[in-house]
Amino acid sequence: MSSTPSNSRPIDLRSDTVTRATAAMRRAMAEAEVGDDVYGEDPSVNRLEAMAAERLGKQAAMFAPSGTQSNLLALLAHCERGDEYIVGQMAHTYRWEGGGAAVLGSIQPQPIEMQSDGSLDLDRVQAAIKPANDSHYARSRLLCLENTWQGRVLPLDYLQRARSLADEHGLGMHLDGARVFNAAVKLGVPVDRIAQPFDSVSVCLSKGLGAPVGSVLCGDTALIERARRWRKVTGGGMRQAGHLAAAAMVALEQHVERLADDHANARRLAEGLHGLPGIDIDLESVQTNMVFVDVAEPLRAPLRDHLKARDILISARNPARLVTHLDISAADIDIVIDSFRSFLSAASA
Repeated sequence: MSSTPSNSRPIDLRSDTVTRATAAMRRAMAEAEVGDDVYGEDPSVNRLEAMAAERLGKQAAMFAPSGTQSNLLALLAHCERGDEYIVGQMAHTYRWEGGGAAVLGSIQPQPIEMQSDGSLDLDRVQAAIKPANDSHYARSRLLCLENTWQGRVLPLDYLQRARSLADEHGLGMHLDGARVFNAAVKLGVPVDRIAQPFDSVSVCLSKGLGAPVGSVLCGDTALIERARRWRKVTGGGMRQAGHLAAAAMVALEQHVERLADDHANARRLAEGLHGLPGIDIDLESVQTNMVFVDVAEPLRAPLRDHLKARDILISARNPARLVTHLDISAADIDIVIDSFRSFLSAASA
């Protein structure tokens, strides 16, 4: 078995954000029909937004430079100053987006402990909702969920129960659907089935789908109009963005079904590493394109160095998150497994 990558690039498992534009994307970008998107005159952006809205089953969509911004714009469009959103304490919108809603919108997060499957206990959500019409409290306005979370997929029936609770208390619902197409492929359902209970959904185009840049926020027309104003305020308005939108349309048209290959590669990786000395993997948690590897503390830095010397890149944190994507092949997975085995066998000798 070869111990070097199958091409000149490293085997980069740090994230699915590291993918490179395909030849089809580069052709589409070069040939894109463009205009000024801030004026609403970029035909490629307009087509992308219409495509995304149709796929997600929403009235409208808006292209944004990043998933962090599209989530922020959703929160700003749903909430006013002094409102709060209920969110998982390990969710991306709460933990990894710089506190943008609080910084820019005076929107208070109400974090709830996440379950191991990425869900929020709905009894805890209900208990966190503040009494209405009492000026002592922030106004509970929005429930935010994430799907997938750490590669785990939320069940469809859970989403409907969350919607019922939100309706009972007059809350909106936003989905951080950065990897929602992974969830749809795993469940074998159209993505609009997952999006249906939500008032807004953000979808990242530059993760598993492999586009170089961008995210779309989908929702009803009024919400997207509010979000579009906030996009301008926060500096997200772009001019000839059709070059980026063209690549994103290729991603939506060509790269959804192939996400199943990423899931299969993640399973192949997890099963190949499972049982090796000095590491622990929960196979049941490997549902889509992420494998979390708990490495014994003395082995962590030496293992990363061993892999890096072989042009294999993994995250520095522990458990290490290994993410499969468009640029990772089954042959690459075998190289990674072989490199783990050679290091761990020597370390345990």
